[in-house]
Amino acid sequence: MTVLEPTTPIDRGDPNTAALAIDNLHLAYLVRGKPREVLRGVTFQVRPGEAFGLVGESGCGKSTTAYAALRYMPDNGRITEGRVLVNGQDVTDMSNKELQTFRATQASMVYQDPVQAMNPSLKIGEQVAECFTILGHDDDVADDKALEALKKVHIAAPASVLDRYPHQLSGGMLQRVVIAMGLAKDPRLLVLDEPTTGLDATVEAEVLDLVRELRHTTQAAVLLIAHNLGVIRTMCDRVGVMYAGKMVEEATADELFQQPRHPYTIGLMNAIPRAGLRKTDRALSTISGNMPSIGTELPTCVYVDRCPIASDTCRTEAPPLVALNDGRWTRCHHSDLVDAITEPDAVASEVQLSDRRVIELNGVSKTFRQGGNDIPALVSVDLGFAEGETLGLVGESGSGKSTLAKTMLGVHGADEGGSITLDGKPMKGKATDRRDEAIRAIQMVFQNPDSALNRAWTVRKILHRTVTRLTPISGDAAHKRVSEIAEAMRLSEHHLDMRPRQLSGGLKQRVAIARAFAGDPRVVVCDEPTSALDVSVQAAILNLLASLQRDERTSYLFITHDIGVVRYLADRIAVMYVGRIMEKGYTDDVFNGPVHPYTEALLSAVPSVDGIAKDRIPLDGDIPSPADPPPGCVFHTRCKYSIPGTCDVEIPPTITVSERHEITCHLPIEQLPTPVTIKASNN
Repeated sequence: MTVLEPTTPIDRGDPNTAALAIDNLHLAYLVRGKPREVLRGVTFQVRPGEAFGLVGESGCGKSTTAYAALRYMPDNGRITEGRVLVNGQDVTDMSNKELQTFRATQASMVYQDPVQAMNPSLKIGEQVAECFTILGHDDDVADDKALEALKKVHIAAPASVLDRYPHQLSGGMLQRVVIAMGLAKDPRLLVLDEPTTGLDATVEAEVLDLVRELRHTTQAAVLLIAHNLGVIRTMCDRVGVMYAGKMVEEATADELFQQPRHPYTIGLMNAIPRAGLRKTDRALSTISGNMPSIGTELPTCVYVDRCPIASDTCRTEAPPLVALNDGRWTRCHHSDLVDAITEPDAVASEVQLSDRRVIELNGVSKTFRQGGNDIPALVSVDLGFAEGETLGLVGESGSGKSTLAKTMLGVHGADEGGSITLDGKPMKGKATDRRDEAIRAIQMVFQNPDSALNRAWTVRKILHRTVTRLTPISGDAAHKRVSEIAEAMRLSEHHLDMRPRQLSGGLKQRVAIARAFAGDPRVVVCDEPTSALDVSVQAAILNLLASLQRDERTSYLFITHDIGVVRYLADRIAVMYVGRIMEKGYTDDVFNGPVHPYTEALLSAVPSVDGIAKDRIPLDGDIPSPADPPPGCVFHTRCKYSIPGTCDVEIPPTITVSERHEITCHLPIEQLPTPVTIKASNN
């Protein structure tokens, strides 16, 4: 191990031969005329054909670095020092005309939200063809190349897609279109900013396979930003860790995930539910405190205020660069002490599940009327929640998960014939017709707290209104209840007097959870509550939900695309497809198999943060429309085990595999698949 002075550069090779070389980059935003530093001497290189990942919490500077690489900066952004080389050209010195030519011919960026990247009023064909007309091709050639571009990204029926508008495509198809547009110029540098956030596990896997294939085909360098560390592990050759605008560690992906050497990196790794970790094993590790605000003076170690091994030296001296081996380094005074950082203690107790159902759904269906046609969104759903139990609900977008939640909440009235009961007593279909007790019994935590909380109100007013509306409490008792809820959610009195816009994403989600618990609910529906959060904030929210469940014996319906999260938190799992429950069972039974063929495909699509490569089970085509479901088994059109003359004709039976583990499939138990085989890791 070699200790270098803070100003001593690591030998990264000739920056002029790198696809991207960022050298001592300092960038500030002008806020009210005052420069506030965002990037603090960022340095790294991406070689041709290499994939480099950037990780870190929101606000650390990842996206700013990516935008600066192509000089896509807001008007108040200023590069104050350093340079950016793309294929040997200094982007920071280019004129506007040179920059326009550079962006049109050499580098591309794929954004997090493909909907925002597309013009909703133009057909897909016009937008893709425009990428080629800009390169000088005439209209006919551009149209032909647009078709070829969609074929290259493996879009089904590309000619048909060219004639559609963006709103007529799924998220996965739109992301493929955006990637096709980005590759139109055969770029030597491809920047991907959270390209799979919000996508189903199966669609995410398809997009990542596509990027991996195109990278090897074109030898383009890839700069990948993602808060899903499993995506980073499976896609990247090397990874850089950022904190407060500074790079604190760089290593190969395998080195970083197997043996991180900076306290912040260790904090991120410990926050992930890895290797089948369950809530009954231990709490997830969290990083105390918050990221420093933009422009904060940080003359010594940027991580010192949150570091568990910080010393007086860390508070008075800038940390040195510590070279660990070929190209690997960390920025820390105490890199030899990081192994002393421990994970949380084991959970002291776990909720004992009862056989009594709090809420029971029996034969619940929901049919919508649209354009004069019946659209069955839910078909004969049977589910129940034991007291203190978490039921994880998984499946692709369009499978009916949110419709099920809203039907249970009474937002949608269920069809005649089914029943929803609370403690064995029937509830009305619509919430407006239900008793106060039934309304209070089921509350919801939404994916996006920004759109669920009143921005004009303080947190105190939001919680006080909920308490007085859902309970008979008023006056001083209501204020006391608000303080008790805030304390349980780790919200201070200072937080109570703030408005949602003044809070971080994690704090806003705590407020949303506090509001859901204000009326002492029996069941809380959590609809993707952690999907947009960093792993450290996600860990804190999952720990909070688990501890509240132990204390209050509340039941959860937990809807998510993140299989790792559902494995950690859920006691049982239900798998939905086209409005039907295909499988339900205890979490360990589902992950250990046998499983439904659809469940097998979902599990195989999950990128492994532990570096284990899996045989992914591809699903051909998109999920069928509920308006026109396939006959027989609705999954037979995408199932590799489909039996002609049976699966496409007959509705499958429900097989009892073990206690409370049921699978709806024509295959006998001994022929049902088990989760995919684990093989040696490779990128």
